[in-house]
Amino acid sequence: MDDQRWWHVAVVATALVLGVLVAVGHTAAWRVAGVAACNALLVIAWFAVGQRARRRNPALAVPFVAAVILIVGTATAFSPTMATAQCLAYPLVWTFLERLRHAVSADIALAAAVGIGLYLSTGSLVQAIVVQGLSLVFSLSLGLWITSIANRSDERHRLLLELEAAQEKLTALSRDAGAVEERERLVREIHDTIAQDLTGLVLTAQRGLRELRGGDPTAAEAQLEVLEEIARNALAETRALVASGAAVGIDGSGLDASLRHLAERFERETGMTVRVTVDHSPALDRDHEVVVLRCAQEALANVRKHAAARRVELSLAGGDDGVTLSVRDDGVGFDPAAAAPGFGLAGMRERLALAGGELQIESATGAGSTLRVRLPAGATA
Repeated sequence: MDDQRWWHVAVVATALVLGVLVAVGHTAAWRVAGVAACNALLVIAWFAVGQRARRRNPALAVPFVAAVILIVGTATAFSPTMATAQCLAYPLVWTFLERLRHAVSADIALAAAVGIGLYLSTGSLVQAIVVQGLSLVFSLSLGLWITSIANRSDERHRLLLELEAAQEKLTALSRDAGAVEERERLVREIHDTIAQDLTGLVLTAQRGLRELRGGDPTAAEAQLEVLEEIARNALAETRALVASGAAVGIDGSGLDASLRHLAERFERETGMTVRVTVDHSPALDRDHEVVVLRCAQEALANVRKHAAARRVELSLAGGDDGVTLSVRDDGVGFDPAAAAPGFGLAGMRERLALAGGELQIESATGAGSTLRVRLPAGATA
């Protein structure tokens, strides 16, 4: 049975039971008739106005409560037994009137109306004052207590809705942040793999053209072989990046072999001499190995584009305090304080920051450059 039907039963049952009690307990027919009329009006008021006010039209609540107060007070004037109808009237007051001051005012008005009715039906002013005083105190206490519970419940519901909205917003922000982070990761991967390979393709093609124009087909053929290797490597890295979304570049042979392979390819592409030194090969997880390899790739790319060097030294050292990668060239050098164009060094610093590492650059004009990468032990990529 829903809430509305309970009110139907409560109103009709109260009117019938109290009407029967009055009919049995009184001999004066006019009193019985008066109570019957009041009970009939109460039932009519409920079905005509009360249920509509509760369901669809809250504006009818005030006139309905006023009618209930008038009917119950009048019925009590016919018979003191009808004062029991307060058990129904007080809950109606607190249920229908949303504003607290309206409910309290209606409570007082109901107590006064029933008190007047008691005085008229019993002739005892003291009884009317005592009974209605107690009724009013209990009604106000119970009504205020239940109202406070309802208010706390509403507040908790409001906070719950706000929390759910905040969680949805946080989820959306996390999703957006994740998308931004993934885009940045892909930018770094593309720059450190495909973009470097494309740069190598351009430089190798230019070198092959020079060899061909110089009348050395053997050297040109060697450059074409390097060109093919770079293209195949770029294709493999692109497929791996698209297929898995994971970092690419470390094969099953480990970081040492990947660095040596990188150095050998760099020598073939540029003609520079690259010496690789590995001291106490560090035990790194794959993510950290990728960070180190990407930094080495970017460092060599900068040497190729800017250093005009003849020799490059690439060293990797591992210890209890972490891992250090150093790339040193004998090129023209540069001013580290000057703003570097392009994405390379900025992307390297960002990648290292995410892994808990740091980048140091030592250089001076005409004195070559040293790029040093440090990853502390226990850093998380």
